[in-house]
Amino acid sequence: MSEDTKVQAELRTSFGKGFARRLRAAGKIPAVLYGHGTDPVHVALPGHQVSLIVRRANALLELDIEGTQQLALVKDVQKDPVHQIIEHIDLLVVKKGEKVAIDVPVVVTGESAPGTIVNLDSATISIEAEATHIPEHIEVSVEGLEEGAHITAADVVLPQGSTLVTDPEVLVVAVSAETAVVEEEESSENEAAADEAAAE
Repeated sequence: MSEDTKVQAELRTSFGKGFARRLRAAGKIPAVLYGHGTDPVHVALPGHQVSLIVRRANALLELDIEGTQQLALVKDVQKDPVHQIIEHIDLLVVKKGEKVAIDVPVVVTGESAPGTIVNLDSATISIEAEATHIPEHIEVSVEGLEEGAHITAADVVLPQGSTLVTDPEVLVVAVSAETAVVEEEESSENEAAADEAAAE
């Protein structure tokens, strides 16, 4: 855990869209904290600091709620679709040593064999990991892989202490020939041209 994840949270007792709007205008983000059979706790978080933290997938916050310390996992970030302003955050109560199920982004590394392209079929993999050791991403190497190569979830090397939740048979990465894609695009274009000619 690092210093930048320590967040001062304020308890809030007022609700509704109008109050949430005023909160955001004051540079704060409304959030709700739930889990472990406790009643939901409504808090206000410092906007700039938390906006930077939640850029990482599965960010973990060390909340100080008016003197009470609480670990919380960011489960959902709701944004305004036009302005991309964070409107609300859902936080899950977690405890040190506890394992949680999360979706972790897949990052492809390396270069496949010349004349091939890499298709990422699964952008995330579901794993179970210790709450304070959640990886930001999982790397999958395609270095030197030939056409027809497949990497399934079972083939992915997970961080120590993590276990796979995703079906092991799920396809994560497939390597195919570049020409096959070009031919598909050309045939699609030819079909579109033929359709246009027929319509005329």
